[in-house]
Amino acid sequence: MAAKVAFSPPPEATRAVLDIEVRYKETDQMGVVHHANYVVWFELARTHLCKESGFDYAEIEEMGYFLIVSKVDCRYSQPAHYGDTVQVAAWLQKKSSRGLTFAYEVTRDDQHLARGSTEHLWLDRRTRRPTRPPKILEEPFSRLAGLV
Repeated sequence: MAAKVAFSPPPEATRAVLDIEVRYKETDQMGVVHHANYVVWFELARTHLCKESGFDYAEIEEMGYFLIVSKVDCRYSQPAHYGDTVQVAAWLQKKSSRGLTFAYEVTRDDQHLARGSTEHLWLDRRTRRPTRPPKILEEPFSRLAGLV
């Protein structure tokens, strides 16, 4: 059984929260958001959170690194609908020597809709092999996780 991800950020962790207006194309015939869109929303919140570190994904790739997704998990509680405005929160839940785990929560007003997580692995862009992140990113990502 996989390890459970805690769905509250560590006390000192940085949280990124985005408001997303549900678009018609994200829904099915009943006006309910298709499950795959939650993963897209996770990515939007995660990239916003990475910018909070001072480095966006494009800069990380320019340094010669990829941060690939190795696992996605999502548990749905209630549906979002066309026209809703949902809040997607992201935070860095865990930082290891070669990877990161982000956690997410999707809410509408104060109503819980979904929770999830993504696991990521640092890859050397040239060799495409797992690696440690560059030293320049250690402190910014530790700060995001509330470790500094």
